[in-house]
Amino acid sequence: MTQFVVKPGVKNLKHDGEKLITTHCCYCGMQCGMHIRVNKKSGKVVGVEPRYDWPVTMGKMCPKGVTAYQTVDHPERIKKPLIKKNGEFVESSWEEALDLIENNYKKLQAEHGKNALSVFGGVSMTNEKCYLVGKYARVALGTRYVDYNGRFCMSSAAGGFMKTLGIDRGSTLPWPELEHTDCFFMAGTNTAECHPTTIQWLWRARDKGAKMIVADPRETPTARIADVHLDLKAGTDSALANGMLHLLIREGYVDETYVNERCNNYAGLKEAVKLFTPEYTSELTGVATEKIIKAAHIYGQSPRSVVMFARGVEQQNKGVDNVALYTSMALLRGQIGKFASGVATFTGQGNGQGGREHGQKADALPGYRKIDNPEHVKYVAGVWGIKPEEMPEAGVSAYEMFDEIQNGNIRSMHVICSNPAVSAPNNHYIWDSFKKLDFMVVSDFFLSETAEFADVVLPTTTWAEDEGTTTNLEGRVIRIRKVREPLGESKTDWEIMQLIAERMGKGKFFPYKNVPEIYEEFRIASKGGKADYYGITYDRIEKEDGVFWPCPDEDHPGTPTMFRESFGTPDGKANLPAVLWQEPGEVPTEDYPHTLTTGRVVFHYLSGTQTRRTQFLMEKCPEPYVEMHPELASQYAFLDGDNVYLETRRGNMKVKAKITKAIRKDHVFIPYHWGKELSVNKLTNPSLDPTSRMPEFKVCAVKLRKA
Repeated sequence: MTQFVVKPGVKNLKHDGEKLITTHCCYCGMQCGMHIRVNKKSGKVVGVEPRYDWPVTMGKMCPKGVTAYQTVDHPERIKKPLIKKNGEFVESSWEEALDLIENNYKKLQAEHGKNALSVFGGVSMTNEKCYLVGKYARVALGTRYVDYNGRFCMSSAAGGFMKTLGIDRGSTLPWPELEHTDCFFMAGTNTAECHPTTIQWLWRARDKGAKMIVADPRETPTARIADVHLDLKAGTDSALANGMLHLLIREGYVDETYVNERCNNYAGLKEAVKLFTPEYTSELTGVATEKIIKAAHIYGQSPRSVVMFARGVEQQNKGVDNVALYTSMALLRGQIGKFASGVATFTGQGNGQGGREHGQKADALPGYRKIDNPEHVKYVAGVWGIKPEEMPEAGVSAYEMFDEIQNGNIRSMHVICSNPAVSAPNNHYIWDSFKKLDFMVVSDFFLSETAEFADVVLPTTTWAEDEGTTTNLEGRVIRIRKVREPLGESKTDWEIMQLIAERMGKGKFFPYKNVPEIYEEFRIASKGGKADYYGITYDRIEKEDGVFWPCPDEDHPGTPTMFRESFGTPDGKANLPAVLWQEPGEVPTEDYPHTLTTGRVVFHYLSGTQTRRTQFLMEKCPEPYVEMHPELASQYAFLDGDNVYLETRRGNMKVKAKITKAIRKDHVFIPYHWGKELSVNKLTNPSLDPTSRMPEFKVCAVKLRKA
């Protein structure tokens, strides 16, 4: 454990009778630097202090981070294993719970084969745990069915970056460079609420004259500070991006030397975007022609620019195309690989970057290797000590695992650090799938909506009760430090996977005594892959305050700025896509005349498992609401606070109206942090992107009436 030493000129953080332990927030990909306050006598976590010298957030924290410590000793923490008996959970011993898991797993595999079991992981865990999820599924259980909740979060960004740049790293530049940027083009990201500690960098740049363009159906707090707000229809990002590309070419803003030397398919892109005149783009997107032209001039004339996006762009059935096209804007301007310039996606979950690189994706192995590549399989199998032919083949994506349950192929699921009963689209289908399982295990520290379906719930630790590494939204690998001992009989996720592996006769492949031992194996497993962490040691992270991957050896400085000389493609050149316009999976009809979109609010995180148990956050935002324009409200005689009944082709719900001019007149918006009857994902569309298999959370057709 490391105690923070206050630097000269920085506010003294010491409190009598307390010690400060340096770590990072458990929530979003900003991974804000903080010090946890621990009572020296009791060992209890009593508060948090911002870390002023953390270069990414500089002492800033959001309401979630300030209250994150309150989950550690929360009265609803699960302290002992729970077994469902006669429909009710009763506390049990670890021995009884593990006996039940072992007997059911072995019985199901004997009757239905290895692939009867499945694992659904999450990326709010450390790199070490995320790495182990893939190994646990494929070695301990021997199943091909493993995927994770990042499929609902970052998968389209990953697909788009791989398609264009050849390597999926969420940001091509380090965050402190943002204050030197001249223009921010921000699409589908409400940064002010979802990643609020970034805003300081934007304001610093704005103070130096930087311009800001925001593409969003809502006039979010982020859009309110923009020079241009492109109020597009949800699901029309590819049309808008093509329109921007058209204008960059037409107006002579392309860095022709950069593109000709460093990019493929410029001719194909030029041909594809000819159709997307400002007038045609306006017709498709609903954005005024003059706004599109103004945005193109601002972005095209800016010496240093960054294109930034998030789930609004990615959570569509063409999210990969959207990301590829927005990335192409930066490529045409010659901005990627340069100071204070490039492209970045806002990572939603705390380890959304590292958690998708090291083996819990259905088709991936550590280091971003591919499971359908024999050489990749041979290398990882060698690290794990198994034969290459023992490696299961690729599985299916997160949502498609529920199809496999419905088809009778998956008979059991172990959900680790995830809550798909809330976070997955088309909730009723998910709930029905859970009920069809023969046996279900959930590892969590709260009884989430998903855990309520389980036969066995295993109590896990919070982030403050374990250690390891995470990778923030820049690609910077950092340390999470253990603050206190686990509550009750809870165990870390890696210990739980290790215990089950032993019961399945695979204990020799999981011999770890501590987290550093897992990390050392993980470093070797990533070595030589696109996401190469081999040169990043705990000592280096400590001394350098984080190290950027790729970092192939201990003498390598790490890579804060990506693609300075070449891209991650076979020929070293970026690929410019030629993408034609396609409508969303659902468009408004006479029966469903409006568009529903979803998103986050500043006071809650993802499925709300933690933030809905934090009193202050619930006081600020106790329930979901439906945001609508006054003109739309008047069509139905809705008043602010009225109960509104919404229905899509998949479900219905009732919420209160929040009437505001800060949204398109033909759209409604509902935040998604609540479960059961308050879950908007009962309504959302599971139409999947053909590459990333990302569901189309952000667009579906809806009808309204008074409740």
